[in-house]
Order: sequence, then C-alpha cells, then structure tokens
Amino acid sequence: MRATAIAQPNIALIKYWGKENVAENLPAVGSLSITLETLTTRMTVEYDAALPADRLFVNGEVSDKMRPRVSMCLDSLLGQGRMPATITSEINFPIAAGLASSAASFAALVVAASHAAGRSMDTLALARAAGRASGSAARSLYGGFVELTTSENSIEVDSVLAAGDWPLDVVVAVTADTEKLLSSGDAMIRSAGTSPFYKNWVSGQDHDLDVARTAVAERDFAALAAIAEHNCLKMHSVMWASRPPIVYWNAATIACMQTVRNLQADDIPVFFTIDAGPQVKAVCLPDSADQVRNALRNTDGVLRTMHSNLGDGARLLVDP
Repeated sequence: MRATAIAQPNIALIKYWGKENVAENLPAVGSLSITLETLTTRMTVEYDAALPADRLFVNGEVSDKMRPRVSMCLDSLLGQGRMPATITSEINFPIAAGLASSAASFAALVVAASHAAGRSMDTLALARAAGRASGSAARSLYGGFVELTTSENSIEVDSVLAAGDWPLDVVVAVTADTEKLLSSGDAMIRSAGTSPFYKNWVSGQDHDLDVARTAVAERDFAALAAIAEHNCLKMHSVMWASRPPIVYWNAATIACMQTVRNLQADDIPVFFTIDAGPQVKAVCLPDSADQVRNALRNTDGVLRTMHSNLGDGARLLVDP
C-alpha cells in the first residue's frame, strides 16, 4: 500500500500550447521534448483507509492548493472508490515557475500510485493518466527525446531517441523563484480564445515537428537549434498577442537570450528555449556546457544556474 517513484521534468523543443479538448486536457498540437536527469521529483504514495481524505506534503509543507488536482488524478487513475492517501513530494527545483514541475510531479504520482495500489499498467496508460492532469506530464514517463501526438481523442507518446544515443546538456538560467501569476492551462485557454496568431500556430506545428524529428534522427544540432528557437518564439508571440497579453518573461530572460546569441556568434553550439515562465533553458553539446553555464551565471538578473544532461523516464524506486 506504499510506493515511491521518481520523475524528471521535460523541456519541450517543439512546444505544446493550446488544448483540443479542455475537459480531457487533450493537447491541440503535437510536441517533442527532452527529459532531464538531475532535476527531480520524488513522490511517495501511501494508502490508509483510516484517513478522512487525501493529504499532500510538498517539500515538508502541507499543500492544500494542489491537493484537489492530485486527488482528481488519483480518482481518474484508480476510481473514486479508492482509499485515501498520504502523498509526499520532494522537488529539487522551483515549483510552478516555468520548469515543468507539474510534469515531473504527475508523472511520478501515477507511477507511485499505481504500484502502491497493486495495479499493473503499461507506460502509455500511465502517460495518458498523467496527461489528463498536466498535458506535458505524459512526456516525463519516457526518457531521452520524446514525441507526443494526438489521435482519436487520445494521445500517443513515444521515446524517439534514448538519452545516451545523442547526449545533450541543458543549462537552466533561473531568473525568478516566484510562482507565476497565470497557470499554463488558463493561459492556453486565453490564447486560443483571443490571440490572432493562434490558428497559424496550430496549423504550422506539423511542419516544425517534421523538421525537428529529422534533425534528431540525423543528430543535426544546427537544424534542431534553428527550429527549436523558431518554435519557441512563435509560441510566445501567440501569448503576447493574447488579450490581455500573457508575458512571462522578465528583463533577465531577455538578457539570457542575448547571452546565448553572443555564444552563438562565437561558434558555441547552443540554443535557447523558454516555456511558460521566465526561466531560460540553454541546450548545448556536452563539451560546451561549462562555457554556457559560466556565461549565463554572469548574466545580469540570473539568480543561479542548474545543469543537467538527458535522463530516463519516470520509474519506481525501492523504499529503504
């Protein structure tokens, strides 16, 4: 009746933005991501029939804000007749700040919860359950380079290249520790309803995925860099043109983008991507990671940097 799982956030290179079905949390577009290794969420689920309701602890503190969403995920996974649970989450990176903390959390949650309940579920079934709670969480069930597509009111997720088959490093420039004021889910709904660029964003996604998929298959860093940055800036253009505008960036975000441009001008293999938050992720070849990290660390407004290579998908841990 108890299990612990670990999962890492994933960084989308071809972004997911928008919902085809809000009630089912079904993405409007496909996406391609990389799963990290050193940023982690460790989740323990323990069922107890004596509890009056679920309890959620995040980094040692009671979290009533996220508990309803976690409980809904458990109900969807196991049914509403399940026993209440104590869920304990330990996260080693900023929460709700544009670093895919919800993706890692719900990926770890479904793995731990299913094993604690004695349920045998394949990875895709777990991914679909996690995706109903957080659209990008489905990708964190898989390692390396991961593609998510929608089909017949459901999702398909595949690891298209293992982490070790094309080693890349990611340097995260943390420019703010505070929780973002508008959730990604609410922001997507606003963009779909108000941005004049939204329809073009959706219609152009298949092309971007094709280009990125080919770049990954051929290990073509320059091609992947070009399409990933383009896709990122298109997504944020959709946000900026929403009404009211959705702007997650701060001054340090823009300064970090210029730092990456300066590195590129010096022929350093690196590119940036930014999700729904102010943090900048610089993707580079491993030999350039120290140079990229030092440059971002010395950029005005950067609070700190974090570094990761690519890792595996969510997995069960053996409790001590």
